[in-house]
Amino acid sequence: MSKSKSRVLSREFKLSAVRRILAGENVSALARELKVGRKDLYIWRDRFRSGGPEALRGRGRPTKAAVVGQAAGHPTKKMAPDRELDAARRRIAELERKVGQQQVDLDFFRRALRQVKGARRARAAPGVTASTKSFAR
Repeated sequence: MSKSKSRVLSREFKLSAVRRILAGENVSALARELKVGRKDLYIWRDRFRSGGPEALRGRGRPTKAAVVGQAAGHPTKKMAPDRELDAARRRIAELERKVGQQQVDLDFFRRALRQVKGARRARAAPGVTASTKSFAR
């Protein structure tokens, strides 16, 4: 797409692109498919993370407050306290699930390591040959 022509993209278009990025799609491939800049996709993702779907501007000129807020590096709208609390609780639950999964993995590998060490000790006992002796001619 040439730099001289600019497209006006809807909030829904941006939101679907951001959801695909957050689902794990390759940003470069997505940018080529949607015919938008990779940098734009990262900007949309960051705005979505900081202010949710409302932060993705749709068609039309932004309000003066939104422009001033973006220039200062602040999200355009703050989340309502209830939404912020719900988001924090969801994040905590997600992290607790990850910690639990990591604990399961650690327990598995500890047991496996104990079994390997036990097998080595049995072979390293006195009087046990570790390997065959070399044959001299």
